[in-house]
Order: sequence, then structure tokens, then C-alpha cells
Amino acid sequence: METSTPSDSALSRRRMLTVALGGAAATVVLPAPAWAVNDKRPGAHGKPKLTPADRKVAGKVSAERALKHLKVLSDEIGPRIGGTRSERTAANYIARQLEKLGYDVELQPFTVADKFTGQLSSPTKLPRDICWQVGASAHAALDTTVTGDVIDVGAGADVDYPADAAGKIVLIDYVAGRREQHVATAIAHGAAAVIFLPADREEPRRAPTFNPTLPGSAANPVAIPVLGVAQVQKHRLRALLAAGRFTLTVSTEAHRNLTSYNVIAELPKKGKGKGKKGDKPADQSPVVMVTAHYDTVIGAQGANDDGSGTVLCLELARVLRDVPTDATFRFALWGSEEQGLIGSRYYVRNLPQEERDRIVAVYQNDMVATSWDPATRYWVLSFDGAANAATDGVTEAARRLGYEPRISPVTQRGSSDHQSFQEVGIASANFSWRGEESPAILEPPYHTPEDTIAKNISLERLQVSLELIGCAAYATAGKR
Repeated sequence: METSTPSDSALSRRRMLTVALGGAAATVVLPAPAWAVNDKRPGAHGKPKLTPADRKVAGKVSAERALKHLKVLSDEIGPRIGGTRSERTAANYIARQLEKLGYDVELQPFTVADKFTGQLSSPTKLPRDICWQVGASAHAALDTTVTGDVIDVGAGADVDYPADAAGKIVLIDYVAGRREQHVATAIAHGAAAVIFLPADREEPRRAPTFNPTLPGSAANPVAIPVLGVAQVQKHRLRALLAAGRFTLTVSTEAHRNLTSYNVIAELPKKGKGKGKKGDKPADQSPVVMVTAHYDTVIGAQGANDDGSGTVLCLELARVLRDVPTDATFRFALWGSEEQGLIGSRYYVRNLPQEERDRIVAVYQNDMVATSWDPATRYWVLSFDGAANAATDGVTEAARRLGYEPRISPVTQRGSSDHQSFQEVGIASANFSWRGEESPAILEPPYHTPEDTIAKNISLERLQVSLELIGCAAYATAGKR
């Protein structure tokens, strides 16, 4: 599916959506899915050939309904860093929505490492179309706020400083091998804070925010804040400075003694199947899992990574609660995926073998709605590269929806929560819109302050993802 060249009818169906961006309203054009259940989908090779079960899903799922949840997660809550207050706020929101749908919900806690964040602000100056959270050094001043005029000293050598650097917030090009020397020079000139600027990455990649390390200061942190910004933030700051003097406020915060949470939801147990011969108690029934991670990296609002997968789960939870099946649908939203699949690995590690054996397939959804034009392929990713019940489910659903040419063959790749399950022999796969040639080709906003609804979400792609996963999960959970 290519959002750059939609059909005339698709263009006529576009509508304007207002999305709140940091308190400011921005008018955003998003493709509004408007096809009927029997229509050809954007990018499909033909009209669908749906089963009666498919129609119960494809005719009900709504990307626009899912968008309402995404606006809360991405625009209102913003970055959802594993173990911090923002992640817990998101977990509570997700749990409330699932409880409203009638699910029994468990918040599964686990400990995670400390986090260190910064925030940049400037009255009327900083553009509000991107996130301004940044990384803070654990070896510098934390839980503090400073304000000062901004100066750019480029390479950060002593000769690059003006005579009036005292009290200023200093921009310095980041060179890993010289970072401690650069901070020492800034302090010697009386700087109020250091903001390190990363080198640009080769497109389509863009550098994310980062936490500068100062190993020599680990035992005795430096007295001023030291921060690491993203590539897009670097260019915005330099553009503002080129336009004239401006003042910036820098705040840092240490988040310590952290607990992250998985959100696990199932419909209430119903016991035996109303007298039907051969029915199993609900706690012995096969389980089909639909999953995503809801946390983000520092400095990203996580609209696509992985707010899109999260809201896909919430929308499918709404639709699949009403379909008849002997299997159990289990929805799981993982905490702290971005720090190394911590939440899903904790869940799997604490799952008894008899419970592992109940799981038929795990459909992990990670970045399922990017609006980046080259991300025309829907990737079917298996940690071991082999097909399994989850990959088969989506491949078969794609055929029925007319989408087979747009999906990849089963491709080996880990680095998302499906890996946690496949490592112990549970059928699982990850699904994602990415570049045509390789699943390593991700959209430029990936892990950056540009991962916003306005800059990185296609409702058409989200709708197709909902239909593919919903139809696949329901077929997998069919009468047994």
C-alpha cells in the first residue's frame, strides 16, 4: 500500500483531523479508511474473498476508533519511559479501557533500571510539532532546572567560546572520545548547562536522543546538567539560534527505584461450556494472544512505535470479545520493551509450562501504522526464520483479504517481543510496515521526537493491520 499515490476515490475520502500537539492544535491530513467489507483495499491486488468469520472482524474494526486511544497515549501522555510515572499512567489508561470492555485485567509488576531524562522549554520559541524531552547524563546535575541564553560553540574547544559564556546554555557537537574534556571546558567558562548535539545519521535514519556518559565523573557528578538531544532537535535549536538570541530552560530528572508493568487481559472465566459434550473448562482452553509494547524510548511520543500496536490491541479487544470461539483471547501490553524485551521476558519466564503449552499463537504488533511512503511492505517476522501458527495465520488472512503481494515471506528477525516466546518454543511472530527491500529499513521518525501522529501515522495502514491481525487471530481461535 502506497499512501503517496492513493486512488482518486481515496483522495476524495480524505478528511481533516485535528490532533492536539503539546497543547497546540495542528490540522493533519490522515487517510480516512472508508472501504466496505467487500471492497478492494488500498494496495491489494484484488477484492477480498472473506469467510463468514472474517466478516465479523473486518466489518467492525475501526482505525478511527483506535486513533482516539492513540491521541491519549501519544499526544496527552507522550513519552512512556519504562518504569517512570508516564509509563504507569499509560498502563492505567490501557487497563481502564480493557476493564470497560469487560475484561479481567492484571497489572504484572517487575523492577527495571533507573532512568534519566531532561526537558527543554522556551516560551514561544520551541516548535511544538515535535517532542522536546531529551536524555540526561547520570553523571551530571539531576533534579534541577536552569535557564540561560543559548550559545553554539561547535567543536567545543577553548577557543570556540565567547568571552561572555558564563551562565549560558552551551551547544556542543558530540564526540564520544572528548565528551568529558568538553564538559570540563564548558564548566571552566562558567556554562550553566551542556547540550550535546549528535552527528547526523545517513537517511533514512535519524539520530535519537541519548544519555551522555561521563565515566570519570561517576563517583563525583559534574555540577551542571549535561544532556543529549536528537538530530531533529539539534537542527531546530541551531535554526532558532541563527534567527537571533533566545533563552532556553533545561530541566533534568532522575527516576529511581522503578517498577514497570505488563497489562494482561482476558474475558472472565465461564467455566464449562454450558453443557456441551466435550467442552473444556475455560482455564484449559487454547489461548491466542494479541500483543504489543506500550513503552517508548526517551524523547519519543511513540505514535507508531508502539502506540500503533497498542491501540490495535485495544480495538481488537473490543471486536473479538463478541465473537464465538472455544479458545481464549488474551491481550498483553508489554512494559519496558525498549530496554531489552524486559516485560515480555518476565512474563514468559514466570509462565508455568502447562500455561505455555496452552498458547497456540502470539501475534505481536510493533509499528503497524507508519505513514512513511516507502514502507509499503507488511513484514512477517519470525525469530528463528521458520513459519509457525502465527505467521501462517497472517499469511492466510492476507490471501483472503487480497493482500498477499504486499506481505513478506516469513523472514528471520528478532528484537521485538515475539522473540521472548519463540525462545521457549511458543509459536509467535512480529508484524510491521517497513521498507520494501528489508525489515531493517525503518521510517525516519523511528525512535525520534518526530514519531508523532501528525508525522508518522497512516489510518489506512492501521486499518489494514487491524483486519490482517483480527482475521488471523479469529481464524486461529476457531472452533476446535
